Amino acid sequence: MSDVRPSSVAPRAACSLAVPDLSLVVLVGATGSGKSTFAARHFKPTEVVSSDFCRGLVSDDENDQSASGDAFEVLHFIVGKRLAAGRLTVVDATNVQAESRAQLVRLAREHDVLPVAIVLDVPEQVCAERNEARSDRAGLPRRVIQRHQRELRRSLGRLEREGFRKVHVLRGEREIEAAEIVRERRFNDLRHLTGPFDIIGDIHGCRSELETLLGRLGYELTRDERGRAVDAVHPAGRTAVFVGDLVDRGPDSPGVLRLVTGMVASGHGLCVSGNHENKLGRYLNGRAVQHTHGLAETVEQLEKEEEETFRAGVAEFIRGLVSHYVLDGGGLVVCHAGLPEKYHGRTSGRVRSFALYGDTTGETDEFGLPVRYPWAEEYRGRAAVVYGHTPTPRAGWLNNTICLDTGCVFGGKLTALRWPERELVDVAAERVWYEPTRPLATEAPGGADGRPLDLGDVAGRRAVETRHMGRLAVREENAAAALEVMSRFATDPRLLPYLPPTMAPCATAQEGETDARGEGFLEHPREAFAEYRAAGVREVVCEEKHMGSRAVVLVCRDEAVARERFGVTEGGVSGALYTRTGRPFFDDRETTERILQRVRDCVGVAGLWAELDTDWLLLDAELMPWSLKATGLLRTQYAAVGAASRAVFPGVLGALEAAAARGVEVAELLDRQRSRAADAAVFTDAYRRYCWRVGEPAPSEEPVSAGDAAQGGRPGDWPGGASLPGFAGLAGMRLAPFQILAVEGRSLADLPHTGQLALIDRLIAAEQALPVAEDGAAACRSAAEGPEVSEASEVSGVTGASGALEASEIRLLAPTRRLVVDTEDEASVEAGVAWWLDLTADGGEGMVVKPVQALVRQPDGRLVQPGIKCRGREYLRIIYGPEYTRPENLRRLRVRHLGHKRSLALREYALGLEALDRLAAGEPLWRVHEAVFAVLALESEPVDPRL
Repeated sequence: MSDVRPSSVAPRAACSLAVPDLSLVVLVGATGSGKSTFAARHFKPTEVVSSDFCRGLVSDDENDQSASGDAFEVLHFIVGKRLAAGRLTVVDATNVQAESRAQLVRLAREHDVLPVAIVLDVPEQVCAERNEARSDRAGLPRRVIQRHQRELRRSLGRLEREGFRKVHVLRGEREIEAAEIVRERRFNDLRHLTGPFDIIGDIHGCRSELETLLGRLGYELTRDERGRAVDAVHPAGRTAVFVGDLVDRGPDSPGVLRLVTGMVASGHGLCVSGNHENKLGRYLNGRAVQHTHGLAETVEQLEKEEEETFRAGVAEFIRGLVSHYVLDGGGLVVCHAGLPEKYHGRTSGRVRSFALYGDTTGETDEFGLPVRYPWAEEYRGRAAVVYGHTPTPRAGWLNNTICLDTGCVFGGKLTALRWPERELVDVAAERVWYEPTRPLATEAPGGADGRPLDLGDVAGRRAVETRHMGRLAVREENAAAALEVMSRFATDPRLLPYLPPTMAPCATAQEGETDARGEGFLEHPREAFAEYRAAGVREVVCEEKHMGSRAVVLVCRDEAVARERFGVTEGGVSGALYTRTGRPFFDDRETTERILQRVRDCVGVAGLWAELDTDWLLLDAELMPWSLKATGLLRTQYAAVGAASRAVFPGVLGALEAAAARGVEVAELLDRQRSRAADAAVFTDAYRRYCWRVGEPAPSEEPVSAGDAAQGGRPGDWPGGASLPGFAGLAGMRLAPFQILAVEGRSLADLPHTGQLALIDRLIAAEQALPVAEDGAAACRSAAEGPEVSEASEVSGVTGASGALEASEIRLLAPTRRLVVDTEDEASVEAGVAWWLDLTADGGEGMVVKPVQALVRQPDGRLVQPGIKCRGREYLRIIYGPEYTRPENLRRLRVRHLGHKRSLALREYALGLEALDRLAAGEPLWRVHEAVFAVLALESEPVDPRL
């Protein structure tokens, strides 16, 4: 049971010298024996590390023996670096002294590669003649060669005992000349096999369940004359890969062995050794082992087998099992108990032990079983590691690793992973075949419980591995900023499974892009359509952009689900409603719960709990009005501008008009100031459209004071009256969901956006069957004081509604109007442009353009932007200032640097997808939180806030 062949001494002439393709080759021979010539003939120059060369590096003289100590330090350093990188390395030195070789053997063991010795045994006279022929060694004393020869003779018989796994001895010039190096592929190196594979978890004698699982995977069983399964073939040529632990505890270990050995022999399967096979193999080889942990049952079952050769065949099969396989170009590693990246493809006792048993902390749990070291939590390798050994209720990905032991013999399931599809297929155990020592729990890495959050997961420079964009870096200073927000302001991290990404703006509009009045645009949908067309995206959906605040809604079916699935112990908590930076949307829990209850009721009436087979939903939405959350921004940044313009321009215009009446030439100045006053009035109208009162004013609210007016505008500048926005219920609030992000066991981020919006439409329609939201009359009054809320009319060709609000129609959920555009059809593009112009004509914010199909990639594999926002002219006035539309200002603003913002949008998108995948897979909180925290950290990167 080894990943390599037994060591061998090969003193024959004219033979092939087998050298593992990853090994440390140590040339042994006296000075002048031809080691350098031999190395140059059989190995690449970069593979050979010469002591003479290293001596020259440190002393400028390859023969300066006084520099040997430093030279060998350099040599060992280079050798270590090459072995760490997985490179075959040849050491060209005399290596006739045992202590010199011991250091090299130790290096090989440190890096889990095989040390191989090639001995060049050349007569003393030949060595002397070769040295005399070299000008730099002509004066070398004969006694040096004689000493080397003596040490060589003493070494020949003990090289294997020193740790060399292969020893090749070449005697005389003729054997050396005739020798050929043959590089052997390691037995665990099956990178040339690309699958597809079906990787099957721990079976433990459950033959019937194995046959059922193979059938579900599409394999056709072959049976012998007695009806016993002896092989299984997949019509599509797939290969089954078994992670070990075929035997013990279950009802038919011989049947499992008969089937698996047949599949391996026919080339339809691969198998690595499990710790139970290792123990059974020792028993079959006559070793004394304890008949515990199910071995007694297997021995009894084997003794009932009639064929005398069966046990011998099993013993031979087990002897041939290796510790792990590296498959699919190095992208897949299959082993029994897991394997860190540094051990992939390596061959040593340490590697084999880890692959068979894993690593433990040295502690035992309350059941007397070892506590396993959570190696997978620290794994960041490129290869996916698929393993078993530690039973867990369900399989789940963790850092590109997955444990497939789902405790079939204990009454759980037998699980397989389809590769490269990454699909899980399982069958339930027919019964509990063996009572476990401890109950199945999510102790294996990837379980939903996991460990608590830890500062070390997020502090400092971090790299988060994502499935859709590879490894994404988080700078230390960004992590520190995110930690400040997360620790002081964010909602409970147990209820914070996702943060939405920033959105990329469309490319700047061309100067020739103008409206009917000849006024230019800063953003125009034609640019978004063109970008997607260039990326190969034909169908896009234009979604109305609601002017509110981004909100993520986690709604559970009830408090029990929040407690059991998300670990929330506080009473009265059934979900979360938080902003795009993770802060609770409302300070009081009551308001949050009232909104969650309304959404929960809609989900129930729409039948989505059952249809999506879930007890919770994660929604991406917009909560309106804007003033609900942006109070401080409105008062200090926008209302102040409106107040200043109203205070200044009437007097200025009056003075200029009076001067003009007196005949003073101020016409040009007057026109300019009138234009500025008009721009300021339009600016005030722009932000007021997105502000209205919510509910009834709270009793403690007071009218805006003079001091407040100085800071944020006079009472008349605040939409809806003299009091600050307050609420006693849900009246006037509008929640516009536009995507269901995830449900139990599934991320919905790959669902086409048209399908997403169809689900949202069902939620909105379901609300019509519910009672009117609380404080409906107050909402009517608020609506009358503020802008109209669209809801009841249709635009030709557009799904959605808008219209006047009546008391009987007060609802929380708002629809998202949308239009599908064909980017390769000019008429469709023009219809999209016209729709955007209509949306923004009265000050609407604009729209978001998204590929209809989610998770779209360009031909080169890069992700396409998931959404591009295209904002209307009047909304951009809020962002860029009252006078931004003037031609001179537009020319300056068109010089926008969008690259960093777009890069940020893609990185945050990939991190968000990763968080959803981990959440749906039931990974522990710290794993989900890692990706969520990274999104928040990237948000602190410096970027133009106007974009």
